[in-house]
Amino acid sequence: MSKAFASQADLEEKKISFDKLSDNAYAFTAEGDPNTGVFVGDDAVMVLDTQATPAMAQEVIRHIRGVTDKPIKYVLLSHYHAVRVLGASAYGAEQMVASRGTYDLIVERGEQDRAGEIGRFPRLFRNVESVPPGMTWPTMTFKGEMSVWLDKKTEVRIAQIGRGHT
Repeated sequence: MSKAFASQADLEEKKISFDKLSDNAYAFTAEGDPNTGVFVGDDAVMVLDTQATPAMAQEVIRHIRGVTDKPIKYVLLSHYHAVRVLGASAYGAEQMVASRGTYDLIVERGEQDRAGEIGRFPRLFRNVESVPPGMTWPTMTFKGEMSVWLDKKTEVRIAQIGRGHT
């Protein structure tokens, strides 16, 4: 008899918070999981990790709209796990940004991880029917590091510092 993943039994609703970390950064979390970062500039917004479904991403968007009306131009995928990226379509971003390593993992494991995570994390995949078919593909990749400017003074510096989950 195989034992179920602990995450399969994690069905309890979590308290959501949206905390201001600095003048340009916010953290959306539901008691630690799922997490989404938000960077706000005068011209654009960047979302870091998107939520597992577009329906769940609507809660993040609602919080963003509570602090700015600027367009969400960028979504940054910190790593590939379906639970972190499948809500990306909800943001309508011009660019999906990821390291080349993340892109390669989507190619290698994307469909497999998608199916496995949806089964293992029922709480994190509420309204899974809102996820469009196929994978979330980065439109902009980088090796090492890059900067994205959200206005003339707000730079988001991104670095791939090696293999890792967080």
